[in-house]
Amino acid sequence: MSNDTTPNDDDGQWHDVAELSQLDPAFPLGVEIDGTQVGIYQDGDRIHALEDICPHAFALMSQGFQEDGIIECPLHGARFEIATGKHLNEIGQRDLKCHAVRVENGRVCVKLAR
Repeated sequence: MSNDTTPNDDDGQWHDVAELSQLDPAFPLGVEIDGTQVGIYQDGDRIHALEDICPHAFALMSQGFQEDGIIECPLHGARFEIATGKHLNEIGQRDLKCHAVRVENGRVCVKLAR
């Protein structure tokens, strides 16, 4: 499996966050990078990294329900597309930030969006 999404291809630093084998398509992985909460999602053969705090109320999106390319907030049901961060219902209030992801030698690396 290879992945290289670079929505913010600036000079930011790549952070090694997980082993690819740690990921499960049904259960997102929450990590902290330099004080920023990030959710790591496996959606088919793609890996995505999104802002992990729900914009509606403080909740970790990575603790929500993931299915069919959608993540649902565990508190109030805000729904977002995993591939784009786009909010799908009004309770989400705004889109989630997407972070660049690459997989190298079985390791997942993330570059934070600014």
